[in-house]
Amino acid sequence: MDIPGSTFDEAVDLATTAAATGSKRPHANGASATAHQRETSEPVDADLLNRALMAVQGSRDITPIASPSRKRQRYGDRFIPNREGQDLQASFNLLEESSPDTPSKLKRRAANGELHFQKAAAEADRTFSNLLRSEIFDTTIPQPKNIQEGARRSSLNASGSGSTPPPPYSPTHLGPGSNTPATPHKNLFSYMSPRHINIPGHPTPHRTPRSGRGINLNPHSDLYSTTPIRYASQQLLLTPRKQPRAISKVPFKVLDAPDLADDFYLNLVDWGSSNMLGVGLGSCVYMWNAVTQQVTKLTELPDDQVTSVSWIQRGSHVAIGTNRGLVQIWDAEKCRKLRNMTGHTNRAGALAWNDHILTSGSRDRNIFHRDVRAPDQYVRKLVGHKQEICGLKWNTEDGQLASGGNDNKLMVWDKLDDTPLFKFSDHTAAVKAIAWSPHQHYLLASGGGTADRGIKFWNTQTGSLIQDIDTGSQVCNLAWSKNSNEIVSTHGYSQNQIVVWKYPSMTQVASLTGHTFRVLYLAMSPDGQTVVTGAGDETLRFWKCFGKKDRDGVKGDGGSAMEAWQTIR
Repeated sequence: MDIPGSTFDEAVDLATTAAATGSKRPHANGASATAHQRETSEPVDADLLNRALMAVQGSRDITPIASPSRKRQRYGDRFIPNREGQDLQASFNLLEESSPDTPSKLKRRAANGELHFQKAAAEADRTFSNLLRSEIFDTTIPQPKNIQEGARRSSLNASGSGSTPPPPYSPTHLGPGSNTPATPHKNLFSYMSPRHINIPGHPTPHRTPRSGRGINLNPHSDLYSTTPIRYASQQLLLTPRKQPRAISKVPFKVLDAPDLADDFYLNLVDWGSSNMLGVGLGSCVYMWNAVTQQVTKLTELPDDQVTSVSWIQRGSHVAIGTNRGLVQIWDAEKCRKLRNMTGHTNRAGALAWNDHILTSGSRDRNIFHRDVRAPDQYVRKLVGHKQEICGLKWNTEDGQLASGGNDNKLMVWDKLDDTPLFKFSDHTAAVKAIAWSPHQHYLLASGGGTADRGIKFWNTQTGSLIQDIDTGSQVCNLAWSKNSNEIVSTHGYSQNQIVVWKYPSMTQVASLTGHTFRVLYLAMSPDGQTVVTGAGDETLRFWKCFGKKDRDGVKGDGGSAMEAWQTIR
């Protein structure tokens, strides 16, 4: 008989009292009477006790006495996940991204020595996240919202337009029993004590189901697993992963470049299609032929300084900008000057070729289109920037010109039009680093100076910002790899580093250090394997950053022809 302990004690006391009242014996005081009564009291009458218990049982049937209510215990000695009334997919997505109501703390910028450990920790986090998704959702693995958003922003079709954005998150996406998305907690599941699982309709089975189909002969069945991880998740962990490409952390060649100016607004290093490197050192221009390993002095400017060097896309012609605003065209093969063009009233620090059109940008805030076949000094004058032009790059496939200035503006011009197609004001510092993607049409990358420190990616067909990455230091140059969808950037204050990024994820493939000054100059070899960087420390450093495209199954070794070159003079 199930009788509460307190009720049973009251029944015993009632029966004992009734039996004791049958013999009334007076005592001197209450204490001695009580002690004496305990020693000399008569045995409990069984009939009276049974009647008292029956009376109590009858009153219990009529008016049930509930157990004292206590706060629900969420934790016990065994923790059992409670999935009742929860939308696991929504909860998982809320865990993956920060709550909009609680802003996440700013991440501390990692030092160079911590980059390796942070990359290893990030890889471990991604592996655990993938494993957790696989264990919870099996084959229907959801993707976090930030990954979907990054893929959407970075995708461009052949026409340059982005893909259709995913629908916004709405309460209709939640599971039954939920009307609004809840604030994410640390735990994906809620836990209850085992005594609470006996709820009608609870999805957790009370005992392990037994199949009547006989012995399971599948060796991959979870029944025979020696780990709590399902076989499918084990396959996920055992799948061989592509090893990251190894990039040497040290340059394979360091060369002296005396008088290499430490000026952010100049462009003094360029590598031509004829495998000749041109470098402006003070008032001189030197060339190094990677085939013959010979250094040639192209010219020395009397009473002037070299401010920019740029090779034509195909051929041996090189353009030179000077501090006095002159633009000279030289035949590098014959070391002969072909033209001396005027127009600028201040230094010409930026040059860009588009076949026979040579575009020059100056400190006088003007941009000139020059047709080298025509006798005129220039065919078009572009006015738009308010300060010095420090970056110019042609997109030869789509016929667009990008210009960056010290006024923090990035402009896109269509062909030879004198009105900008787009004018972007998102940068907060001078825009010198400009690069067009050779892999996607209308994809432009731009980098900002010390106050900006960001790399931005633009769709120049729609004029939209695709992606914005904070690099943590001044962006001096950008160059796309010709052989892979990667981009390399050089930086100034305060890291003075060269970083190779994987696009569109913008994960760092390698971070290269060695320069002691700002890495202001960057050029890429014609085969796309090697990049050369220059800085105010008067050195040129050669880095093997990219692999070469396969040609008839044979890969190039890269850089072996440069080993004999020790100095540029």
